[in-house]
Amino acid sequence: MSDTRKTYKLVTVNTAPERAKRLIGRVVEDVKDKYTIVHAANAERIEDVRAIVEREQPNVLFTASMWTPEQAQEIVRIARETIPGIKTFSIPQGLQVEKGPDAVVEYIKENLPTLLDK
Repeated sequence: MSDTRKTYKLVTVNTAPERAKRLIGRVVEDVKDKYTIVHAANAERIEDVRAIVEREQPNVLFTASMWTPEQAQEIVRIARETIPGIKTFSIPQGLQVEKGPDAVVEYIKENLPTLLDK
């Protein structure tokens, strides 16, 4: 039987690219029975978002928890201007600092169906 699942191409916006890669790697592994997610790239600065989104053409973009709500909104605005219809997800500010990486992984996994299945 062939796998007809859609592959989601993800770009993250995180000032700590190695951490982003590790956390997303855990999420990808944990949800691989339901979703195919490819972490295409990470933007470390808001100024880099447009160029990376243009280059990678992702269908999903995550903003990390180090961004303020205003910064996350700006990142999402840039992504949507670049690719109308892109699915975006912002991790609440401070989640990583307050509760650690496991909480971030769980938060993403809890919210993925709402984000990807619509």
